[in-house]
Amino acid sequence: MVAPYACNPEASRGRLFAEDESAFRSPFQRDRDRIIHAGAFRRLKHKTQVFVEHEGDYFRTRLTHSIEVAQVARTIARALGLNEDLTEAVALAHDLGHTPFGHTGEDALNALMAPYGGFDHNAQALKIVTSLERNYAGFDGLNLTWETLEGIAKHNGPVPAPLPFALADYNARHDLDLSSHASGEAQVAAVSDDVAYNNHDLADGLRAGLFTDAEAAELPIVGKAYADVDRDWPGLELKRRRAEALRRVFGVMVSDVIDTSRARLAETAPQSVEVLRALGHPVVRFSDGLFADLKQIRAFLFSRMYRAPSVVEMRGRVTAVVEELFPLYMARPEMLPEEWAHDVDAARDETARARLVADYIAGMTDRFALQQHGELTGKG
Repeated sequence: MVAPYACNPEASRGRLFAEDESAFRSPFQRDRDRIIHAGAFRRLKHKTQVFVEHEGDYFRTRLTHSIEVAQVARTIARALGLNEDLTEAVALAHDLGHTPFGHTGEDALNALMAPYGGFDHNAQALKIVTSLERNYAGFDGLNLTWETLEGIAKHNGPVPAPLPFALADYNARHDLDLSSHASGEAQVAAVSDDVAYNNHDLADGLRAGLFTDAEAAELPIVGKAYADVDRDWPGLELKRRRAEALRRVFGVMVSDVIDTSRARLAETAPQSVEVLRALGHPVVRFSDGLFADLKQIRAFLFSRMYRAPSVVEMRGRVTAVVEELFPLYMARPEMLPEEWAHDVDAARDETARARLVADYIAGMTDRFALQQHGELTGKG
């Protein structure tokens, strides 16, 4: 049963382009399905989470990460009486705008785009679903509902000025009320992102041998999880011991979010999603105590995983790929696929040309970017 503060698909603010509604699916279900069938969603399979896609088949990619976020988000949304379909749609779409090579690629592209308004992966996700996906006869993009677009744009909270270029461009045509907090469903998607990556980055770091189980067990939450497993299953083999411990870490985070958010919702008692948006603060969050523990885990992951020598070395290599592709396409648009080359040639000015080139590079998978770089520069 949904709560009064949940988004009601029957009361949706609708789509930019009017469409007949489905007899079998709600508007938010259709949004979720359109995202799953989008080319940008499929390409997440070959985009970096932490490790570059070709470094190992078992490490998370942006696709598996997005699926894990959606699973967590559905669980939390159901527990809080929120709309699961909308929550899942936002969760699945939240990383659509990521470049090849994850945050490393984004940092490189943002630096290259600094003279042209910068680059932001959240804004790029909105651009993808409102413009760059072009499979429908009547409109560009996926023509998602206002509520899903709002969640994609501001699931991390209100967006301060100056707005990222792509976000400002769309918001001028379709106001997403960027100064307020998002719906509870979008807030769930955001916190589920934190739950998922904190858990799976520990798992991937252990699998990669960047730190040991003993070192991970010195961390808050994690240490107790290992101790509980050793108490319940003494002498368990390493693989199962690790999986059982991290499963408990996962459960602690999810339970904490649900308990904390239920208490905040009971305290504020919003009777509509509009009231919830206007509270001035998020209601879906970790407790202060667990958030402090997670800060320690993040600091550990930053030093031992995200800045591990092997990861830093790869960051340098893939940064060079983006830095060399961008000026090459800017100077020689004929190297782009025909439809992109035509658009770049027809661009009204250098900024418009740069934004088209950035869109093309941002849409690449890790392997395609490496392949194109090797073919166009002769560097293997």
